[in-house]
Amino acid sequence: MTNLIYIAIGGAAGAIMRYLVSGFVHNYANGAFPWGTLIVNLSGCLVIGFLWQMFENLSFSPNARSFIFIGIIGAYTTFSTYALETFNLVREKEIGYVLLNFLGSNVLGVGMVFLGFIAARIVFNIAR
Repeated sequence: MTNLIYIAIGGAAGAIMRYLVSGFVHNYANGAFPWGTLIVNLSGCLVIGFLWQMFENLSFSPNARSFIFIGIIGAYTTFSTYALETFNLVREKEIGYVLLNFLGSNVLGVGMVFLGFIAARIVFNIAR
């Protein structure tokens, strides 16, 4: 139960950080491209890579790991977790799983958004 509290506190911090960073970038970026989301995702990837390497070489409690990785970074961006897991599969030379994760997350992910969009139109009788 204690671990869940650490995750919840970290998650609140990560969500607030995502809101602030994305909003800050949005205020200075022009156009329709989601620059705020891109910056959040890329900075999350940089931070998770740095911290993962640091945590491999230093001793941290499971609560500290959960607070940072699942809580803060997990709420800041789940894309960084996807990127780290794909990177680890590359390091382990699991090329089949790399392709499955990459294609599954990207191609199927966009496909699922499309499917959800269509399902909502059907359920709520939205015509366009």
